[in-house]
Amino acid sequence: MVHPNIQEQVPFSAFLDAFKKTLQSVFESDNIDVSIQERGFPAVVLQEIMAINPLSVGIPKAYGGRGAEVKEILGILEAASYESLPLSLTLGINLSLFLGPVAKYAQESVKENIFNRFLTQQNMGGLMITEPDFGSDALNMQTSNTKIGSAYHIKGIKHWQGLTGMADYWLITSRQQYESGELGRDIDFFICDVQQPNQSILVEEYYNNMGLCAIPYGKNIIDIQVPEQFKLVPESTGLKLLMDLLHRSRYQFPGMGMGFIHRMMDESIRHCTARFIGGKSLLSLDQVQQQIAKIQSAFTICSAMCLRSSSHSSIENNLASETVEANSMKAYITDLMQESAQTFTQLSGANGYKAESMGIRAIVDSRPFQIFEGSNEMLYTQISEMVMKLMVRQKNMHLSEFLMQYNLTKNVADRFTSLLNFTIDLNIPQRKRIDLGKIISRVVSANLVADMGLKGFRQDLIENSIETMKHEISMLVSSYKFQINVSPVTDYKEAGSWLSFC
Repeated sequence: MVHPNIQEQVPFSAFLDAFKKTLQSVFESDNIDVSIQERGFPAVVLQEIMAINPLSVGIPKAYGGRGAEVKEILGILEAASYESLPLSLTLGINLSLFLGPVAKYAQESVKENIFNRFLTQQNMGGLMITEPDFGSDALNMQTSNTKIGSAYHIKGIKHWQGLTGMADYWLITSRQQYESGELGRDIDFFICDVQQPNQSILVEEYYNNMGLCAIPYGKNIIDIQVPEQFKLVPESTGLKLLMDLLHRSRYQFPGMGMGFIHRMMDESIRHCTARFIGGKSLLSLDQVQQQIAKIQSAFTICSAMCLRSSSHSSIENNLASETVEANSMKAYITDLMQESAQTFTQLSGANGYKAESMGIRAIVDSRPFQIFEGSNEMLYTQISEMVMKLMVRQKNMHLSEFLMQYNLTKNVADRFTSLLNFTIDLNIPQRKRIDLGKIISRVVSANLVADMGLKGFRQDLIENSIETMKHEISMLVSSYKFQINVSPVTDYKEAGSWLSFC
């Protein structure tokens, strides 16, 4: 059913074109400076962009939105990140971490007003999970909720929430507090409307974040009363709701990576074609060609991830158990974003070292993507541990043989047989688990690239990308097999100064 107050939606291609034209107009204007030092988006910029209603792609048609189709969500994120990674993340926070969970898990009595305010009043929403003392250890969060009559009293401290002090709505995680004072093991989700009485959130501190300066981050003091109808209703447990939410968000990271990597590739090709050294363009140099080819490989990998996400990560699917693929997408694509930014900055020469240069902005803006929503080291560890459990269950610890049968890698594993012809030791240290997680994530991604090739994507880009990943996997296997573990020497000062030997 289509919302009666909304006219028939224009085709997505036309909607996306209008959005792109607005972005180009805004970010290419001589009057707008969105340099690395600026805090927050200029008001005129945000107003002009939000007037297009880009967040409508995350709202179901029954409530006047475009339908919450993953293809459209990723298309908007890609268009935004080509011009501004902070803008794309701002939209991504709203779409993946607020509107998606609300559309899937909120009670029907509250959806209408929330979605209407997003469509007509340019409201925004974010997610509060992280706490100062518990970081990635979300399951031990101390923010509590206590039922009082027909409302819940939620109390605690949250920090590093994107859109701190800026969002109109928050999805807040907490644990039930019993009369004994102990906190329950499950996690509850509540929608906070900061415009309502007793739901105001105190921003105790704004952080001086190095990158993504347009997005406010800070420390939030929670002491609010939320009506019971604003509690999300999980399909089973709150923990599974959390995993479904986080995995869906990780599936949508490629949308933010897509436009960003595309821009790094375009700018690198443009610069190296126009820049001449000794009568030859930079692009004629073999090393430069290899560097740009690696960015182009990242472009191809990200394209394949977007294609997969479009068909698999809608709110109709529960993604709570999709750890390996979701983590592979998030960790690998954010590594590739940072590598692409570093490569473009290097190719830019001295001009790349200017604080206002696109390359420097790209480096500092993409760096936190490797940290938030689970640091990549943690995600790679989870990938390896999950796969090792499957290998134990199947009584097959031979990596190549397992991947030949594994549904996420079986279509391409034969191309890596010679590299992965070894047996996994269950007792490997964590650093080796990270290496193994990286290896598996690359094979999973190569499988997505090969699948995209079967659908008609350019074969030269497909083959170049798979060969690039094969080269990377060979280096990771070498690291995995390297047996000597080096540990830090904490008392290094004794006999550790070269000057004392002069």
